Amino acid sequence: METRVAVIGGGSWGTAIVKILSDASGGDSVRWWMRNPDQISYIKKYGRNPGYLSSVNLQVSRKNVSNNLRRVIADSNILIFCIPAAFLKETLNGIAPADLREKKIVSAIKGFVPEDNMIVGEFFNKRYGVSFGDLAVATGPCHAEEVALEKLSYLTFASQNKTLARTVARLFSARYIQPNVSDDIYGTEYAAVLKNIFAIASGICHGLGYGDNFQAVLISNAIQEIKRFVDGVHPIDRDIKESAYLGDLLVTAYSQFSRNRTFGNMIGKGYSAKTAQMEMNMIAEGYFAVKCLYEINREYGIPMPICEAVYSILYENQPPALAIRSLSRKIS
Repeated sequence: METRVAVIGGGSWGTAIVKILSDASGGDSVRWWMRNPDQISYIKKYGRNPGYLSSVNLQVSRKNVSNNLRRVIADSNILIFCIPAAFLKETLNGIAPADLREKKIVSAIKGFVPEDNMIVGEFFNKRYGVSFGDLAVATGPCHAEEVALEKLSYLTFASQNKTLARTVARLFSARYIQPNVSDDIYGTEYAAVLKNIFAIASGICHGLGYGDNFQAVLISNAIQEIKRFVDGVHPIDRDIKESAYLGDLLVTAYSQFSRNRTFGNMIGKGYSAKTAQMEMNMIAEGYFAVKCLYEINREYGIPMPICEAVYSILYENQPPALAIRSLSRKIS
C-alpha cells in the first residue's frame, strides 16, 4: 500500500516535521493541514511558512497544503499530530471515530489533553477508538530550530506495534535525522510531557539568578521525578538514561530554543503567566501540563516536589523566589 502521510499542525514543530518528511521521501507523499488560510496561501506561493521557521524552503507539494481537515485525513493513512495539546479537541471538532478507522496515528504532541487529563495516545484510544497497535509516539531530543539548520538530531518512535514504529522511523530517515524505535509508548510520552514542566522550573531558576551548580542538582532530581512517575503509572523495564527520556529532558531544560525554558525564565523575572505567553506568541506546553499532572497525581501520590513548586507558582500565585527557596531544601 502506498504510504500517504499527513502532518496536522502549522507551527514550528509541524513545519520541521514537514521538512524532514519531504527531504526524506519527497514532498508529493506529504499532506499538510493548518488552520490559517493566509499562511497556506503564502506557503503555496513562496514555499515557506511565514510564521514559523520562515527561512526554511519546504519541498511539500503546493496542492497538498490545505485547511480542510476531513479531506486531508481521508487522503492519508498515517496522521502525524503536532498541534498544542490544549487545542487538540477543538481541532478535531467534527471528526468522528469512523474518520480515523484504519488510520495510523502518530502523536508528536508533548502535552496532556486538558480537562481529560490524558496523554494524547490515551485520548485517541478512549475518545476515537484507535487501538494502541495503530498508535505511535514521537519524542526527541529534537528542537525544530535545529532541524531547520539541518543539525544532526535524534527522534525516538515508540509503539506497542514494533512494525509501525519501524515504518514511521523509516519515513523520518533524512540525512540529518537519526531515528530510533521503542515499545514504551506510555513512558516516552509521559516523559516528553514532564520534561516541559522541568524546563519551566529550569527557566524560573535562571530568571531568579540561580547558577549552573543549582541547575545541575535541579535536573538530576528532575530525571528522578520522571522515573518515579512513569514507573508508578506504567511499570515496565525501561532505562531512564536513554535519550528519549534523559536526553529529551536535558535539551529542553538547557537549550536556548526551548520555549518552556524561555517561559519559565520570564516567570522568574517577574512576568505573569498570561503576559509571558502573549509576549512569546507561542504555546509553552508545560504551563497546561503541570495543572493536569497535579490533578493526575492526586490518584497516585507520587513525590513530585519540582512539579509541585511549578504548580504553586503558576496556579497558586506563590512568589517564584519563595517557592524555589523552599524547593532547594527538598532536593539534593
